[in-house]
Amino acid sequence: MTDDKDVLRDVWFGRIPTCFTLYQDEITEREAEPYYLLLPRISYLTLVTDKVKKHFQKVMRQEEVSEIWFEYEGTPLKWHYPIGLLFDLHASNTALPWSITVHFKNFPEKDLLHCHSKDVIEAHFMACIKEADALKHKSQVINEMQKKDHKQLWMGLQNDKFEQFWAINRKLMEYPPEDSGFRYIPFRIYQATTERPFIQKLFRPIASGGQLHTLGDLLKDVCPSAITSEDGEQKTQVVIHGIEPMLETPIQWLSEHMSYPDNFLHISIIPRPTD
Repeated sequence: MTDDKDVLRDVWFGRIPTCFTLYQDEITEREAEPYYLLLPRISYLTLVTDKVKKHFQKVMRQEEVSEIWFEYEGTPLKWHYPIGLLFDLHASNTALPWSITVHFKNFPEKDLLHCHSKDVIEAHFMACIKEADALKHKSQVINEMQKKDHKQLWMGLQNDKFEQFWAINRKLMEYPPEDSGFRYIPFRIYQATTERPFIQKLFRPIASGGQLHTLGDLLKDVCPSAITSEDGEQKTQVVIHGIEPMLETPIQWLSEHMSYPDNFLHISIIPRPTD
């Protein structure tokens, strides 16, 4: 891969200032103060909220405590989506800090998966990495790694260790020089205005004529409404890691540098602010 290490670092160390408040109907022994955290964009809510849980459990009656879950403005937040994606999708044009509501009761079974331990997050994370490598390298890279390499990827993410993670992850971002890119790009497109979970299909980074496909080419092929509108006015934003990349950016470069640790490009299509 081309070594734009500064980009990789900027993506890794992206943070969202967040204010957690307890849902007003939760029964507490005394008033629950809000709790503030800088959330890493690349991580998962249930991986970084132990302090939040402890803070609020202190004021709860123990018999009232069951599985913790989070919501933003009435929308339950899916723990298996990376934090940065959740913010981009649901809150990117709101004032900071991001205001998240904490619940310990009435788990929304229809909307959220249960997450009883960090093993569940690890299993989900590794499944995504394996799927991404199947697309990029027919699973050859991940299958040649040892169990300890898989563990190092997970521990690097869990402990927020950039060097530890990238020492292994860079192998997943390489390809033979004669190929000039991955087999297919692992991506998922999420639309804020639809109930559909996400769009995902096979897309090659190189056109049959040899030219590099761009982000614009991907969107034209997979989600044309994101870049064209009937009256010519652009009504949506295309956001990855909180920024709007230029549509001319090669999709191969984005995949190498702007993927989340699960090796997928998570692309949010959100309404453009009207003011």
